[in-house]
Amino acid sequence: MVSVEEKIGLHDEVITVANSPLSVGKMQTFEHIGSLAAVAQSYGPRNAKNRILMSIYIVLIKAKINVLLPFGPLAVILHYTTGKHGWVFFFSLVGITPLAERLGYATEQLASYTGPTVGGLLNATFGNATEMIISIYALKNGMIRVVQQSLLGSILSNMLLVLGCAFFAGGLTHPHKDQVFNKASAVVNSGLLLMAVMGLLFPAVLHFTHSEVHYGKSELTLSRFSSCIMLLAYASYLFFQLKSHRTLYNPIDTEEGGNEEESEEEEAPEITKWEAVSWLFVLTIWISVLSGYLVDAIQGASESVNMPIAFISVILLPIVGNAAEHASAIMFAMKDKLDITLGVAIGSSTQISMFVIPFCVVVGWIMGEPMDLNFQLFETATLFITVLVVAFMLQEGTANYFKGLMLILCYLIVSASFFVHVDPATSDD
Repeated sequence: MVSVEEKIGLHDEVITVANSPLSVGKMQTFEHIGSLAAVAQSYGPRNAKNRILMSIYIVLIKAKINVLLPFGPLAVILHYTTGKHGWVFFFSLVGITPLAERLGYATEQLASYTGPTVGGLLNATFGNATEMIISIYALKNGMIRVVQQSLLGSILSNMLLVLGCAFFAGGLTHPHKDQVFNKASAVVNSGLLLMAVMGLLFPAVLHFTHSEVHYGKSELTLSRFSSCIMLLAYASYLFFQLKSHRTLYNPIDTEEGGNEEESEEEEAPEITKWEAVSWLFVLTIWISVLSGYLVDAIQGASESVNMPIAFISVILLPIVGNAAEHASAIMFAMKDKLDITLGVAIGSSTQISMFVIPFCVVVGWIMGEPMDLNFQLFETATLFITVLVVAFMLQEGTANYFKGLMLILCYLIVSASFFVHVDPATSDD
C-alpha cells in the first residue's frame, strides 16, 4: 500500500518532470509527430481517391464549356459509322474547343508553380504537339504540301489572330490603361522569327530564280542544312531563355500595394502541380486523336462545302490546332498577364518556325520524303510581312484593344488572300 504522502510526492515529481525542458521538448516532438500523422492521413487511400474525383470535377465538369465534350466521341463514332466527312469535320472541330480551353486552364495552373516563362514555354509546347503529330502523320502519307501549309498557317494564326484577340480582350477588360509587357523578350522573339523567314526565303528564291547548281537537289540540300542550323539556334535560345539570361524574361510588375493580395488570391492554384502535368498529357493526347480524325475528314469536307483544300490547310486547320493557345492567351491577357500571353502566342510561333518546321524537314529526310523549306513565294512573302507588322506592334512594350483590332483585321486580309489564291504546287502534284 502506498501512503497519501507518497502519492502526493509522486504527483509532485510528475509535475516537476512535466514542467522540465526535456518534457516540453518531448511534447513538442509528439505534437510534430501528430502533425506528420495528419499529413500522412491526408494522403491516405480515401483522401487520394477524393482528391482525384475533385480534380476530375474541376477540370472536366465545373466549366460550362465542357457541355461540348461529347462532340469529340460523337465525331469518332460518325467516322466509323457514316461516310459524311463534313459532319465528322464539324463535330471534331466543336469537340476540340473545350479540350483546348481546359488545356489552357491546366497550363495556367502549372504556371502558378513554375513561373510565367516556363509556363508560357510549356503552353506553347503542348499547344504545338497537335501540329507536330498531324505533320508527322501527313508526312508518312506523302502530304508534304499539307504539312507546309498547315505549319505556315499556324504561325500566321498565332501571330495575328491569337495575339490580336488577346490584346483586344485584354484592352476591353482594362480599358483605362495600356497593358505592359517585357519588351526585351519580345525583341528576342522577333529576331528569331526574322531568322526563320530568312531560312524559308532563300530556298524559295533559289527555286523561282532557277539559279540552283543542281536543279531540284540544291534546294533540298540547302533546306536540310538550314534546318539543322535553325534547330541549333532554337536550342541556344532555350538555354538563353531558361539559364543564362533568365532575368531578361521576368514579367513586369504592374500591380501595386493593395492589389498584391488580390492578385495572390487570384493566382492560388486549384489543382496540384502533378495533377496539372497529368491533365496536360491527357488533354494533349485526346486533342491529337481528334485532330487525326479532323485531318482525315478534310478532303470530304472540302468537297461537301466546295472550299479549296489550301484555304482549309492554311486558315481553318491552324485555327483548330491553335485553339489551346487561343483560349489560354485570351485568358491570361484578361488577367493582365501579358508576359504569359506573349510566351504563348509569339513563343508558339517561334517554336513552330524554329523547331517544328526544321524538325519536320529532318524527319522527312529520315523517312525519305523530300520535305523542304520552299513554301512558295506567296506564302513566304505573307509570312515576311506578318513578322514585320507584329514586330512593329511589339516594339513599344505596350498593348491595347486598338492594336489587337489591327492584328485581327490583318488576319482577315490574309484569310481573304488565301481564299482567292491558287496553290501552284497543286498542279505539279
